[in-house]
Amino acid sequence: MPNNTDLTYWVDEFTDEMLNWAIYKTSNLELAKDLVQETFVIAAANLDTFEGKSSPKTWLMGILRHKIIDHYRAKVRKPVQQSQLENDHYFDKDEHWIDSASPNIWDDDEMHLLDNDDFNEILKQCIEALPEKWNFCIQAKYLMDKKGEDICQELQISPTNFWQIVHRSKLKLRECIENNWIEE
Repeated sequence: MPNNTDLTYWVDEFTDEMLNWAIYKTSNLELAKDLVQETFVIAAANLDTFEGKSSPKTWLMGILRHKIIDHYRAKVRKPVQQSQLENDHYFDKDEHWIDSASPNIWDDDEMHLLDNDDFNEILKQCIEALPEKWNFCIQAKYLMDKKGEDICQELQISPTNFWQIVHRSKLKLRECIENNWIEE
């Protein structure tokens, strides 16, 4: 059975890797630090339950994974402000694009935008500006290539809610990119 000396060694040995993984999953250094710290607090409190059937690193990463999932579940359960849900400024009462809100036409020569560092920086800023659960859904679906079903399960939301979040996120991203990248 591990003791406090083992835990001290694990903190020294695994913190950097756990922190890097948490940053990758959350895109937020301070949040990642908090989650890693909470992981070690939980590990210390439950040290006597570690049976050694897995490596200490695997056990700690499992705790961290659950902490990250719990964080996003809590964010999903937070009520979204009504203003974040409104799409009235995009569509009229007949659900047609409002002229001033219709998407700009992007030139064919811009088809390789993801090769442009400046565009990627704008895209990153636009994704970060999304509400947190919208940000997570977009990153999980498009950057981590997770299936919608898996994202729904992880966040405990319905597929309809997930697709609505993705749709609204795309509208917000388009608006943000057009306001910050495309010259009108």
